[in-house]
This record gives sequence, C-alpha cells and structure tokens, in this order.
Amino acid sequence: MPTVPIESAALRGVRGSTIRDLLAVTEQPGVLSLAGGLPATDLIPVDRIADAAARMIGQPNALQYTTSRGVSLCRDVVASVEGVDPHRILLTHGSQQALSLLAQALVDPGDVVVVDDPVYVGALQAFQCVRAEIVALPITSDGTNVGALSRLLERGVRPRIVHTVSNFHNPSGATASTATRNSLADLAETYGFWIVEDDPYGRLSFDGASPTPIPGERTIRLGSASKTLAPALRVGWLNATPAVVDLVERLKQSADLCGSTLNQLMVADLLSDTTWFDAHIDMIASAYAFRAHALTSALDDELGDSVEYTSPSGGMFCWVRLPGVDTSELLSVALSYGVAFVPGSAFAVDADLTDSARLSFATLQPDTLREAVRRLRTAIDDAAELRESRPTSGA
Repeated sequence: MPTVPIESAALRGVRGSTIRDLLAVTEQPGVLSLAGGLPATDLIPVDRIADAAARMIGQPNALQYTTSRGVSLCRDVVASVEGVDPHRILLTHGSQQALSLLAQALVDPGDVVVVDDPVYVGALQAFQCVRAEIVALPITSDGTNVGALSRLLERGVRPRIVHTVSNFHNPSGATASTATRNSLADLAETYGFWIVEDDPYGRLSFDGASPTPIPGERTIRLGSASKTLAPALRVGWLNATPAVVDLVERLKQSADLCGSTLNQLMVADLLSDTTWFDAHIDMIASAYAFRAHALTSALDDELGDSVEYTSPSGGMFCWVRLPGVDTSELLSVALSYGVAFVPGSAFAVDADLTDSARLSFATLQPDTLREAVRRLRTAIDDAAELRESRPTSGA
C-alpha cells in the first residue's frame, strides 16, 4: 500500500518556526531568554484590563456573536487611532490572522511575493502556505531595499505583494526612512503591487515620535493590540481599501465566523481612553529604552569589538553580528549556560546570516539582561575553545 503524506502539498512548503520551538526550552527554570518576541509581562496593564473586562462582561451583547468584520465600536476606535474611515478597518484574531487571510485573498500559487531578508518568520510562513514564489531582498538600514526592488521590477518581475515590518523591524530593528516609504508607494502605484505594512511596534518609539505610515491606496496596514496592551486579547486589525476589506471579510467568515466580541469591546474601552493609553505607551517605551540601553551597554562591556550592532531606537529587538561565530552552533552551548537567543539563520531566506542573532531585551530587567550577556560571553568563549580543540581533517 503506497504511503500517502499526511500534510498537503502547500504545507510541505512551509518552514517551521525555530522561535516557536525555542519557547518550550526557554520556559525551563534558570534560562534567561533573549529569544522570544514577547512583550514584558510585568508591563501588561493588568488592573486596567481587569476594569475593562468587569465593565464589559456585565453586558449581554458582549457575550454574543458579532459581525465577521468586527464590533463596530472597536472598528470606530481603531479607525480613529489609524486616522482613517471605519470602512477601511477589519478586526482579526491578532495581526497574524490578517496576514494569513491577506495571503489567501490576494496571492495565487506561483505569484511573486517580495520580503525582507532577514524576514519576519510569520510572514514567510503565511506566503509559503499559499505557495507563493518568495523573493527576498537584503534589508538596509533604511528599511526595504528599494534599489534592489527597482532593479527587480525593471527586469520584468511583477510581485503581487511587497511585505515589510516598517517600524523597528523584526528581527533587524531597522525603521524605514521617509524616502523608502515614498519610493515604495511610488513603485506600488507604477507597477500595481500591494504593500503590506506590518506595524505592531510603531507606537514603541523611544523618542515618542510614531513614524508616518507608508502612503498610498495600495498600502495595506496591519496593527495589533498585542505589543501595547496584551497578547492574550488577540485583537489585531487590517487597514485597507474597502475592496480589500470585503475580500478578507469573506475569507474570515470561513475561518472563524467572527472574533471575540468581549475582547474587542475591551480593546475599544482601552484604546478610547486616550489619556490613560498615551501615558501607558510612554511608560512601556521608556522601560524598553532603559532595557535596550542595559543590553547594549552589557554587549559593549562583555564583548567589545567582537560584536556589531545598531542601537535600537524602538521596538523590542537588537540584531547583532558576531563575526566568525556560527550562532546556530553557539545556541546549544549558550543553553547549557542558561541563556537563549534566536540564531540569525532562523530568519534567513537567501542571505548568509550564520554569524547573526536576534536578542530581545523586552522581557528582562536591566540587571538580568547584564547577567544574560555575561552568560552569552562565557558561552562564546567556551564554543571557541571547543572549535579549537577539534582535530583538523586532511593529511
């Protein structure tokens, strides 16, 4: 009897997430995790969320189904935050669902999708799942590599989507410059592709200035309450032309019928309390800035010239290079010393990111971050000794 694969052909082309696999390891006692892209648990506004839950749970309509597009009150509040008409907003189960539904709605098998390299792994998986042809462009310090994209377009390649995490990129930390944003918008208008601007981190700017969205009607923005309020609320959103919203709404009906009315009403309550929310954002951004500085100071003190990085200006990540070090091999040694990170190869499409790593500073206190880097330095030294002790091949 022939062996029949369990998974579909589409799923066979989807890469697993090293980051998700690492989470089980980092939950072990004694492991200091620089790995997960998680917001700080100690900064989640538990009391304010509890207040919102108590107010909403007493309303019978909060426990009922809602429309596939989402609760109108929450869409109105999100539209106000985004500065657009509510008809452009569709609420989703986190912004990852918006990305997955967009891939299904807009991409046919074989269509070209352009991503940054290193890539946000969730985007790569969403586009692999619809069997897109992935073209990866090395990201620059100014965001998406518009020069390489222009050359690609001039050669006749016609992408369906260009995806980017525009602000405090996951994993590289880069933020798209104004010139990059305008160039992307111009190219999209000229060549007819969609820009998917993934923006879960835009409010987490260390200088308090939220970057300007990528302009144009061909830009589809994704947002989320996960990084600013709480991941467990599972409220994200899509901001797009009504035609795109209609397409995604139709798909959402088959995916989950609708989101949680209760959670969406809670998010509406929290986001509409602008005085409280703005103060909350200032507090989070200030704490992350302090933690980012603690991390980079520790990198300087412990690793000196053997590490390269750009100081984070927002978000949750610091992308580092350790020239001459294979960070995938280093990880197993680092775990034995009780520290975890994500090797650069986990985010690579075509680029050689063997000597790179993503460090998240969000979840650890400054003193703990310094201890994590001290353990990392010890692991690097140990790994170097192991390499030197290996017998060389050859005559």
